[in-house]
Amino acid sequence: MRSVRRRTTLASGRGLAACAIASVFALPIAGCGNPDYCSDRSNLEQSVKGLTDVELTESGGVDRLKSQLKKVQSDAKQVASSAKSDFPSETDQLESSVSTLEKSVQALPPSPSSEELKGLAPEVTAIVGASRRFVNATGTECS
Repeated sequence: MRSVRRRTTLASGRGLAACAIASVFALPIAGCGNPDYCSDRSNLEQSVKGLTDVELTESGGVDRLKSQLKKVQSDAKQVASSAKSDFPSETDQLESSVSTLEKSVQALPPSPSSEELKGLAPEVTAIVGASRRFVNATGTECS
């Protein structure tokens, strides 16, 4: 039993040493630094920000919303894939809120009224909130 612990300690010590050496020489090594979902989180933050910047009442606003929603969907899917095991509740909320907005956007008529467009605001807000909760939950892991 003692030799197994010693080998495990040595192996993890070597891993830490490899990470330290890699960081000195700016070499990327798997297992060093932040988890994969940290870069996915950053991409998600940017795409959600882009979603909130869309002006629906402007000409082409619905098309821009659809385009930005695709980016958010892709980034949310990637975040869920990389972080679901560590943050299941947060990734489920994110996926659910994105799915809800997607269904509402698909249900829009070709020329939606301002009231129909206003109805999307709570769903965009839900995505922002779910994204923020994920960012907060992963804060210490991704700093």
